[in-house]
Amino acid sequence: MPDSDLTAYADLHADAVAALSRWTAASPAAAANRDRTLTLLADGPVAMSRAHRPGHVTASALVLDSTGDRVLLCLHGKFRRWVQLGGHCEPGDRTLAAAALREATEESGIAGLTLDPDPIDVDIHPVTCQGGSLHFDVRYAVFAPAGATERVSDESEALGWFPPDELPEPLAHGTAHLVAPALAALARRAAG
Repeated sequence: MPDSDLTAYADLHADAVAALSRWTAASPAAAANRDRTLTLLADGPVAMSRAHRPGHVTASALVLDSTGDRVLLCLHGKFRRWVQLGGHCEPGDRTLAAAALREATEESGIAGLTLDPDPIDVDIHPVTCQGGSLHFDVRYAVFAPAGATERVSDESEALGWFPPDELPEPLAHGTAHLVAPALAALARRAAG
């Protein structure tokens, strides 16, 4: 990747390193994935780009309604599983949190989403990008305004609201364990 393309990811890379360095993981698995992601980020801004063959950082969001009674998931068009919203970072993204919020807004069609600025999880999983790679996915809690109406994007087959304890099948690996930390983020927001 040309150096001129890497400069577009410089601020995002710096934010990712800072955000993950200060983040206290809620589980040993999340802590191990954070540490692996920080090792990947040592490769520099290229680690934010899907052109990085060993893997790249992505950002996703578990969207809750304003009461926490429902979770918004999408039926992903490529791998046909229900999953939280999210995807690749783009050169214009300045922070991981902003990338997660952008992805959630694009994929849900909901205006006025708000985001808890601290990650709720980091997950590493294989993908087919570039003929086979890894996503180092930094996950956030995002909150929909009261009365929000979703709109299906080109990237999903369907969107659906589900009770947190009744998630649909087939469900992507790792999605279910985002519910508890997202609800905790909502509770902190309500108390704060």
